[in-house]
Amino acid sequence: MTPLVAALRDPRALASWTPSQWEMLVRQARSADLISRLAALLEDCGLLQEIPAAPRAHLLAARVGRHAHEEAVRREVAQLRKALAPTGVEIILLKGAAYLFAGLPAARGRLFSDVDILVPRAALSEVEAALMLGGWATTHHDPYDQRYYREWMHELPPLRHVTRQTVLDVHHAIVPPTARLKPDSAKLLAAARPLPGHPGLKMLSPADMVLHSAAHLFLNEELSHGLRDLVDLDSLLRHFGADEAFWPALHARALGMHLESPLRYALRYTHRILETPVPMHLLAAPASPVMDALYLRALQPDHPSAADAFTPLARWLLYMRAHWMRMPPGRLAYHLAVKALRKREEAAPAGR
Repeated sequence: MTPLVAALRDPRALASWTPSQWEMLVRQARSADLISRLAALLEDCGLLQEIPAAPRAHLLAARVGRHAHEEAVRREVAQLRKALAPTGVEIILLKGAAYLFAGLPAARGRLFSDVDILVPRAALSEVEAALMLGGWATTHHDPYDQRYYREWMHELPPLRHVTRQTVLDVHHAIVPPTARLKPDSAKLLAAARPLPGHPGLKMLSPADMVLHSAAHLFLNEELSHGLRDLVDLDSLLRHFGADEAFWPALHARALGMHLESPLRYALRYTHRILETPVPMHLLAAPASPVMDALYLRALQPDHPSAADAFTPLARWLLYMRAHWMRMPPGRLAYHLAVKALRKREEAAPAGR
């Protein structure tokens, strides 16, 4: 077990750790983008002032940064609401922004680089036009990238504000339309709930919030922040799962949305890695030794101290699996060929 996973499981045990253990923990927490989360956990336990001075300085700085980050997100969402008000389109906040505005425990120490929203696909053109008038501009100008996002992906090309330099991802679905799994976006929109005290803002239902987080992690080709995403799932499951009625509703919703596989992985690996309390009957599905070998490596901190000789291979195989799950074979081969050619062209000047 890595120091970071041990700390996430039992932050109260950190009071007795040695300086060398703390040094490795801080390094791993930074690499996993979880140092603010660690600070929040220790603060909740009343232990932040009791740990050694050197790591405490890092954690206190992370706490200050967290508060500044939260205020920046609130301001950004206010600007977003202002820009989209003329359209009449309700904004469904996703992931970190949703956790923050809903006041969920998952927001504690959760840092993120962009704001994600979900809108109806039919409203995309109107929403994009309103955002452009509000100062957001696309970050991808290559014709292939524009086609890739607009025809094959579940979101517009990322938008960056020209003055604030903040990034916005506008989704019309939670997985690409080319993916093998096809959850119905209309069902997500219909079940979304208003955010109390925030007119015009909504969040996904509790079950859909978990399923989106699971799909995002277990259909994603990029796992450098996999442990952070697993911590999100752990927090959501602990919070919503305190109500026993949540678990059968979650399972039924996963079946209805064709997201049984991501949910099965989410429950298995939150339980295995973070000891998330999950009803045993939901963990009864047969385990795949191959997937265990891959995910139990890839869902560790992205730091050399948390890797073994097979970790790079595990991450590469999951990278390929994610692409395979998201695109049909012919389109996937074409897309990977384009990416390989670009990488070769970008590397060419350095080799001359």
